Amino acid sequence: MPSPVLVWFRNDLRLADHAALGAAVATGRPVIPLYVHDDEPRDGLAPGSASRWWLNGSLAALDDSLRALGSRLVVARGSPEHAIAGIARESGATALHHHRQYGAGDVAAAARVHNALRELGIESIEHASSLLVEPDAITTRGGTPFRVFTPFHRALTTLVQDASAMVSLPAPNAISSPSRWPRSIALDELGLQPDAARSATLGARWNPGEAGALRALEAFAARGIGRYAAERDHPGRNSTSALSPHLRTGELSPRQVVARLEPHPDSSAFLREIAWREFAHHLLAHHPSMIDTPLDERFASIEWRASDEQLDAWRMGRTGYPIIDAGMRELRETGWMHNRVRMLVGSFLVKDLLAPWQSGAEWFWETLVDADAASNAMNWQWVAGCGADAAPYFRIFNPVAQAERFDPDGAYVRRWVPEVEGLSDRLIHRPWTASPLELAAAGIDLGRTYPEPIVDHAEARARALETYRRGLAMHR
Repeated sequence: MPSPVLVWFRNDLRLADHAALGAAVATGRPVIPLYVHDDEPRDGLAPGSASRWWLNGSLAALDDSLRALGSRLVVARGSPEHAIAGIARESGATALHHHRQYGAGDVAAAARVHNALRELGIESIEHASSLLVEPDAITTRGGTPFRVFTPFHRALTTLVQDASAMVSLPAPNAISSPSRWPRSIALDELGLQPDAARSATLGARWNPGEAGALRALEAFAARGIGRYAAERDHPGRNSTSALSPHLRTGELSPRQVVARLEPHPDSSAFLREIAWREFAHHLLAHHPSMIDTPLDERFASIEWRASDEQLDAWRMGRTGYPIIDAGMRELRETGWMHNRVRMLVGSFLVKDLLAPWQSGAEWFWETLVDADAASNAMNWQWVAGCGADAAPYFRIFNPVAQAERFDPDGAYVRRWVPEVEGLSDRLIHRPWTASPLELAAAGIDLGRTYPEPIVDHAEARARALETYRRGLAMHR
């Protein structure tokens, strides 16, 4: 039997539109699909508990899909260069195929694997399939990376208008297996699963794996794409795609999403969000330090003041602002949060509480099923006003005004903050303004059954503006 080739699965846990797998199958040789779990955090980011749960389900689903084609997933643990070199020696493999990734740690890991295999005389072949356009293929007229989204979006749209560029590859019909499989550890040995209660809660909301991703894409195409632009900012309505965790693990490629949705006449608003995600990954490729360092260095000297008690109240959804608490509770229970509410809880943390944006990014990284290094860092820097295409630092969302605009009937708050559900629509987003009789009628003992606001927004806004002005003045 001819010597096999290896396919290294990373953040691309699918069979369709998988250039590396397709190239390996096209060789006609036996194919060994493998996943290496590296316990060393890359870029200082070990996977959070929610994304570990998702990864476990996604790997199990990938193994099932491979077995249906007569193959299987080999699982190893340790540094990728040692694990892959060991599997290559054991199996007699002659080549490795894998997809390019863009974080500094991922790039360095791929380089180490390439060097380790080169010493063994084994070819390491990198494919582009994780983004719509490679980061080095889209620049300004001056040849520099884009730092502003709107011109980036225009340039990206021009590049992907060719329909042939968005044709996704079909999954293989069969995969030739080696005569002898290399050693593999059981998926359970990776220790990815949280406790049973947490697993059950997440499992009630999500269905990891490529099949679940494709179903979610079809459901959104049929249900949500037509009203996405009008309703996407309303957290009480089922109008978002919830595709982000599937994109995060590569169960779907962005090319598959564009190919499926672009023909729809109402798709432009949603596809703009796919471009925003693309922008984040391009930024990370060009600015790897953005994970924990402001892209605008002037913001490095802001005097953060939030107390540990305030941070804990924010994390637990006990701030006294129902829209903020609803978002943080949704996050803790489901591993996800509506995008509009992400902006509100982010602004509240950084501006109202004056906590460093990095502390919010760390909590989101721990708790989100769609925790993505590029998007997480870019979006938190956007909220803080220190990133590329940043919102101005003086944009400070009013949590009450935003809630009354986007959750006018209180449907979202009533779902996640049942302590205040008895209040009228007029009062539900500002329970501290209710009269004693109104509070009593709703069964609320303010300060006991539901907290009073931990800050006054008007005062916090003024404090934030002054703090930012003072910090920025230090860099003039």
